[in-house]
Amino acid sequence: MTGPEHPLTAAIKPLLDAVGATPLAVDEAKPDDVVLEWEGAPAVAIRLPHLSSALDRMLAEMTRQYDGRPLSELDRLEKQRVVALLEERGAFTVRHGVETVASALGVSRFTVYNYLNRQVDGPKPS
Repeated sequence: MTGPEHPLTAAIKPLLDAVGATPLAVDEAKPDDVVLEWEGAPAVAIRLPHLSSALDRMLAEMTRQYDGRPLSELDRLEKQRVVALLEERGAFTVRHGVETVASALGVSRFTVYNYLNRQVDGPKPS
């Protein structure tokens, strides 16, 4: 038994869902796919998603973490936390990442940069 029906696939399904990867039969693997072994034999091939969809998945996860509320409706502190989490996950290494996040949060690019700089500088004393 190989591919999507293999027990390994069931075990890693939450991980595959979180990163947007797709399980395939080993004989369907392309050179860029990752083939996982089970007890010394190829068991399942994993097709990783394109980087362009990664940011969309991260933003969807942030929405889920805030009870499905649109990110644009979060308060300032919540938006700062979203930016911090996205920074930790590498969201701003994606081309147009700042613009995409700014749009989702309903703020300007300048505001996102300010949130990022605030993290680096730390909170200002009162």
